Amino acid sequence: MLDRLKSIEERYEKLNEYLSDPEVVNDPKKLREYSKEQSDIQETVEVYRQYRAAYDQLTDAKAMLEEKLDADMRDMVKEEISELTEETERLEDELKILLIPKDPNDDRNVIVEVRGAAGGEEAALFAGNLYRMYSRFAEMKGWKTEIMEANVTGTGGYKEIIFMISGKGAYSRLKFENGAHRVQRVPETESGGRIHTSTATVAVLPEAEEVEIDIHEKDIRVDTFASSGPGGQSVNTTMSAVRLTHLPTGVVVSCQDEKSQIKNKEKAMKVLRARIYDKFQREAQAEYDQTRKSAVGTGDRSERIRTYNFPQNRVTDHRIGLTIQKLDQILEGKLDEVIDALNMEDQARKLQNEK
Repeated sequence: MLDRLKSIEERYEKLNEYLSDPEVVNDPKKLREYSKEQSDIQETVEVYRQYRAAYDQLTDAKAMLEEKLDADMRDMVKEEISELTEETERLEDELKILLIPKDPNDDRNVIVEVRGAAGGEEAALFAGNLYRMYSRFAEMKGWKTEIMEANVTGTGGYKEIIFMISGKGAYSRLKFENGAHRVQRVPETESGGRIHTSTATVAVLPEAEEVEIDIHEKDIRVDTFASSGPGGQSVNTTMSAVRLTHLPTGVVVSCQDEKSQIKNKEKAMKVLRARIYDKFQREAQAEYDQTRKSAVGTGDRSERIRTYNFPQNRVTDHRIGLTIQKLDQILEGKLDEVIDALNMEDQARKLQNEK
């Protein structure tokens, strides 16, 4: 581990040299590439330097015990050794986590797709609750949320809502939200006061850059149609809505949120690119997942991952057995406690696999 850390530190110093080289400064592509690489390893280098300083102090303190010391000084040195031992162990654990290979998608923006599933109108209303929860979470992080497509029901729920969250690290915080979310509550549409169970599905896709997914115009069928509101009611007499079909993969995306056909096509292309990128990624990782399934799930959209129980103000994440009596706060976007627990479980699994 120390050899790896030493080579990372050497690379960090080399990048410092590159970033002060006029040739690199005048080359936007190289400047961006080297700056990102340096930013990615900066925390590891800083913690390694703290570890090395603490380790050197510990070595010196242990050497002092070999000298002739009075009783008070010996006690002081022993206390210092105890504190430094604890500090070096803590930093070593931190370094092990920092050395875990990073998901290349972690810093990306995300496209989130929420759909009402089992439960009819109540499922659509729950999909609306989830959309609001993620929107509030993004707002707290200072991230931007933009609706790409929405299919609103008569009571204000969503059969489907697709939206982008833009912000550094959005995927790293939301990638474990993939799956079926279950709600248990007395529906607003139910007069008898009985608790119903409904579900909504969530898909979180990393935004794909144009250079990563080579989509040819000839492979896309473009259909235009008039936008419609809830229940199929026409709200736009112009053919501004767009449906894109990627013929090689069969992926279909439609967008009618904007009044402009050009803007709808741009939004649809972003979603199409993300879905194709996600499809290729999941196919490439299928074999790996068969041998090493994550404790926080495989990302299967049909997997039930979480239950939101309204009568008991309780949220349970079934993948890691976490139960929190803060449903009201979580629906207001305070998701960090759940997300941190999922990330810690994932890190523990990866550390185990590294051994």
